[in-house]
Amino acid sequence: MEANSPFTFAIVGIIIGFILGMACYRLFSKGERKSTALRQTLLEREHQIAELKKAMGSHITDVRQRLENIRAEADQLEQQLEEDTAQWRLGKIAVTGSITPSITDIDHTLTTPRDYADGKGGTLSEDFGLKESAKEKDASTPQPPRY
Repeated sequence: MEANSPFTFAIVGIIIGFILGMACYRLFSKGERKSTALRQTLLEREHQIAELKKAMGSHITDVRQRLENIRAEADQLEQQLEEDTAQWRLGKIAVTGSITPSITDIDHTLTTPRDYADGKGGTLSEDFGLKESAKEKDASTPQPPRY
């Protein structure tokens, strides 16, 4: 076969045309561009998901550490409260969280003022200043009877 034969030119032309056709199809095809863009978007989303997983892992670790710190601080405050309670001899604080001592504790520890307790009309008695003294009763003029 000769190098200048029409048959050789035809084969070379077909091969070059096929290659050019494939290149043009890939470059100018909508479907190919769309699939390439989708692949790129998919890779970007996978990268974002990996970053979010990494960030969530560190966030969860941080939250867990903070919770442990809060528990340790609560235990420390409870221990301090028990020490203060023992120091002031208040007894055990009820589970309900009430810090006020019971009425029986108050009765045993506190005494009422002497003026009020004896009931002889002291300055803290309930009727102080409300009743007239015997001198004031005699000095006042009697009221006429009402009909």
